[in-house]
Amino acid sequence: MEWKLLATVFASVFIAEMADKTQLVTMLFAADRDVSRWTVFLGAAAALVLTSAIGVAAGAVLSEVINPRIMSLLAGSGFIVIGAWVLWQAIHGGA
Repeated sequence: MEWKLLATVFASVFIAEMADKTQLVTMLFAADRDVSRWTVFLGAAAALVLTSAIGVAAGAVLSEVINPRIMSLLAGSGFIVIGAWVLWQAIHGGA
């Protein structure tokens, strides 16, 4: 097993998921005193596993068609565009 890659992926996904909409929705479900916390945990964990599996499968398929370097450039550019848009909205009162 590639421990460095495992740690990098874990840290990246952990940071990306921390305090996002998914975690907030999960917290709202768990805050209900009438629900099982284990059921909420298992449902949320299964959803994250499934979305991760879809991401891995899509990345594997796309890497057969698109050079991984190009994929990285596109993903990085996408994040820059999204960040610029969020900043634009914040500066111009949209956020």
